[in-house]
Formats: sequence, C-alpha cells, structure tokens
Amino acid sequence: MNSEATHTNSIHRKTLHPVTDQLGKLIHVPLTPRRIVSLVPSQTELLFDLGLNENVVGITKFCIHPSEWFRTKTRVGGTKKINIDIIRNLRPDLVIANKEENTLEDVSAIEEFCPVWTSNISSCQEAIDMIKRIAEITQTGSKADDLINAIEKEFSSLSFTYQYRTAYMIWKDPWMAAGGDSFISDMMKACGFINILQHSSRYPTISWEDLKQNNIEVLLLSSEPYPFDMKHLEEISKILPEVEIRLVDGEMFSWYGSRLLLAPGHFRTLRKTLSRG
Repeated sequence: MNSEATHTNSIHRKTLHPVTDQLGKLIHVPLTPRRIVSLVPSQTELLFDLGLNENVVGITKFCIHPSEWFRTKTRVGGTKKINIDIIRNLRPDLVIANKEENTLEDVSAIEEFCPVWTSNISSCQEAIDMIKRIAEITQTGSKADDLINAIEKEFSSLSFTYQYRTAYMIWKDPWMAAGGDSFISDMMKACGFINILQHSSRYPTISWEDLKQNNIEVLLLSSEPYPFDMKHLEEISKILPEVEIRLVDGEMFSWYGSRLLLAPGHFRTLRKTLSRG
C-alpha cells in the first residue's frame, strides 16, 4: 500500500465527525485534528491565537503572523500557487482554506487526500462565525469565546458622527477598489465610511472620473495586496486635490481572524487624522 493510501486510511481510523464549512459543504474531520495546514494568512494567525502551535504543520509564504511560525513552519507556496506535493507530504488531517484567497483547482486537488474546510467571508459577522466554527473543529471554544467577546466589545465602542464618502484602493494598473460585496467594505462601514462603490462588483476597475462623479471625500490606499506608499499618495493628490488621501494598513481592513481585535484601534487613529474626525 502506498504512503498516500496509508495516510488516507489512518485518517479514517480516527474518530471522525461531520462539520459544514461556510460554503455549505459537508466534510468529515478528526474529533481533534492533529496536523493542520492553513492556506490563509489571517486564519493562520487565528490558529496561533487559539493555542494550536503543535497542531499546525504547514502555512503559506504570506502567513507572516506570528513571526515565529513564519520562521519555523513548513511553507506550502502562495495562497493562489499552492504546492500540492508539499501539502501531501505533510500528511495533514485538515486543511483550512478560503473561497476568495484560494483557487477551486487547488482545493479540489487537496480534497483527493485530505478534508478541506473553506471559509467564505464578506462581513464581520461572517468572520465571527468562522472563528466559532474553527474553534468547534479544533476544540478551542473557550479561547475563541474570549476572543470573540473582546472583538465584539471593541467594535461596539466605535461611533463616528460624520460619514465620509470613501473609496478603498487595492491595486494599480489597472486601478482597482473594494466594491460593496467585500469584507473590506464592511470594515469601511465600521470605520464610519460610506463606500461610494458599494453598488459595484466585488473589486471594480475604476477611473479618477468615476470617483469625482461620486463626490468622493476620502481615498484610502491600502498596504496590500498592492503596496501603496507615499509616492502614490503624492501622485494621486495632484489628480484629486480636494480629496483627503491616507495610507492605511491593509491587514486592519482585510484580515478576518484574530487581527479583528486590533482593527478598531487603527480605525480610531485613522479618523483622528481627517478634517472632521
């Protein structure tokens, strides 16, 4: 019997129980997964904060938090360029993915030898749901409850009187922004911003004229996936001289794991830099 078949049988010999992921897909996982591979940076950080150091055996090259895992855990490629052979050789009993971050082709290939739990997140509430479900799978409910309570407390304390008409840039050449059906847009709302592209597609390509016609007041330039910096801010400020432009930490607007606990503080600091607070 080959090693892959042996590993598959070893998973089935464990106590398995059915769980449903955020795509509505039913999978069967060990009662307590011992060898987990995470394909999403924000969910990798969540696993660390749930105390699963010994359980996680593989991460992506973009899983930079925590730094000790980035240095020591086996890297299985990028989120959209997964090395299936490396994952197979890690002999995982659970792989955690995301619909947007990972490709269907990669997920399907991994499902041939290991169960894959996939998240699908476009709001803070769906992120909380993801944390609860992963905690249930990994038997870390107590830590997750404390984390969720802290996150909800932080977000409930946010209150901004003025709602800025805003766009959030994620890419250039072509220029792309966060549309309404995105987790980023939900975070913008929490920060007291009206996404002027909320009725657009998930990540629309835009022109400066589009922004002007929508009476934009604030333009946010994210640090990821495109690394906007001061030179981009200065370039755009010449095109949109009446608009308040800010560089923002993309992790605070797009990471939907335990980093949510830090996002409200970033939002408060950001708002203090704007003319109306």
